Amino acid sequence: MAEQTAQNLTDDANAPGAVLRQGRAADPVPDAAGSALNAAQRTAALQASEAARAESDRPPEPDEQEAGDDQENEAEREPQGDIEKALAESKQRKLRLMLRQCDRVLLMDFDLLSMSDWPTNYQMAAARRSRDLWVFSALVAATIFLSGLTGFIPAWIAGGGFGAFVIILLLGVPIIRRIYTEKPSYLDLVVKRQRLLRDARKHVEHLEGKEGLVWQCARMAEYNPALKHPRFSDIIRLSEQRVLARQLVRREYVRLYLIYMLEAEKAYSRVQQAFFDGNQEAIDKGWQSVAAVPAERT
Repeated sequence: MAEQTAQNLTDDANAPGAVLRQGRAADPVPDAAGSALNAAQRTAALQASEAARAESDRPPEPDEQEAGDDQENEAEREPQGDIEKALAESKQRKLRLMLRQCDRVLLMDFDLLSMSDWPTNYQMAAARRSRDLWVFSALVAATIFLSGLTGFIPAWIAGGGFGAFVIILLLGVPIIRRIYTEKPSYLDLVVKRQRLLRDARKHVEHLEGKEGLVWQCARMAEYNPALKHPRFSDIIRLSEQRVLARQLVRREYVRLYLIYMLEAEKAYSRVQQAFFDGNQEAIDKGWQSVAAVPAERT
């Protein structure tokens, strides 16, 4: 069968009209020197990549690691330090504003607002009884004198009534009254109460000023929660309306104002201490823009 196949191929080649076609070019023979050079380059590249991989897998030296950590920490501290500086500057500005607005708290006169010489209710009641007795005695003497003029009683009794009436009236005169007694009269006590209340209201008006003091001190409630008590809401509202001094018509209102001012004074001292601490901290950290600069003297 193999011989038949070869014979057929020979017959086909020798057959008339057969055409030979050009095939593809043969593969070039590789250059031995170039192949060796390419292999050497590939070997060097593989060795370099393995060395780089080993270098990356090797743990860093302690000095290099500490330097890298320091750089990372410093990079993290820079924005954090800027935020702390901005917050400290805002806080110091707020504290400085509160100290400037509420500095009149230090001008408070405790004696004027406390009204320690205020006449007590017992003194007022005793003086009222003495006044009623004096008025009753004068009326009795005047009735006897007038009865004598009409002829109902003898003239000498009417004359005695007139003399008693004059004496009783003279005993009510303040200059003569101080001769036989040191107790103040009811009128004196009333006048004293009005004077004390008037002086306290003038002092409150001086403290409040044109802007109002109580409602501005309410901002210090963060440093003294007592300033948030509901009993102070009325005087805070009146202070904000600039009519507080005119509304203090009773001693109870003045005492409430005094209590508020004492609490505000405590808060002011705490705000002042917080401001000094923040200023010292800014100086220690080198924040010149945050630290308070003393005003120049002229």
